[in-house]
Amino acid sequence: MEALIQFLTQHGYIVLAAWVLAEQIGLPLPAAPVLLAAGAMSARGPFDFWAALGVSVFGCLVGDLFWFRIGQRGNHRVLQFICRMSLEPDTCVRRTSTLIEKYGPKSLLITKFIPGLNAVAAPLAGSAGVSLPKFLTFNVLGSVLWCGCFLGIGYIFRERVSDIALWMGQFKWAIVLALLFVIPAAYITFKYWQRRKFAREIWMERITPEELLQRIQAGETVVVVDLRHGLDFLPDPRTLPNAIRMAPDELEYRYEEIPRDGDVVLYCT
Repeated sequence: MEALIQFLTQHGYIVLAAWVLAEQIGLPLPAAPVLLAAGAMSARGPFDFWAALGVSVFGCLVGDLFWFRIGQRGNHRVLQFICRMSLEPDTCVRRTSTLIEKYGPKSLLITKFIPGLNAVAAPLAGSAGVSLPKFLTFNVLGSVLWCGCFLGIGYIFRERVSDIALWMGQFKWAIVLALLFVIPAAYITFKYWQRRKFAREIWMERITPEELLQRIQAGETVVVVDLRHGLDFLPDPRTLPNAIRMAPDELEYRYEEIPRDGDVVLYCT
């Protein structure tokens, strides 16, 4: 943190805007520590708080506009690439799209505060048909809330930030190794084990498309429930014949539509 403060003092607002922009376009450079340091420095004089807020919001806006335009053009390969970088690719789009469908552009006010949602909120807003004026309005407000929150915390607790910087300076190499390697490796290992455990639990209950086709052609009573989200049809609009279409969150009140006189096959992504 001490080195970060010195670096920001020398290079100023350009570094702040570039760092925030880098996170918004998907680079693994967390902007929160930089915003905290900038907030602490604004109380001492090298930075002006409102100027720091302005350049930070500008960095957010440039990155988010880039992804918003990609979403408008329907570039689903890019969206799939973003989700594959996530440790939970099967929920990457679903959680964000559900939030946008439920609250509309207003959801952009909070997506930056929720890990995993910020990366896909802008392109999904574009693909969902949110108009540019609405996107700009709520995106700017959300960026002001997010940047202002970290800048404000750094400003209010500036003495604590300095103490933390001095303490971290004594163990800087150990902290750097932990932040760069140990903690991410432990988290990725845990998530990988969690997903493998879940896959083993459901593997015996899976059925291949070929097996399902054979059972249908043999005249067996098989009910297919298509649980794919509406956005899953954008890259591949094909549907299964005679399948019952419903979203996973609709099962609570539409379960009676599923016949009970045969096996039920759930189709999801």
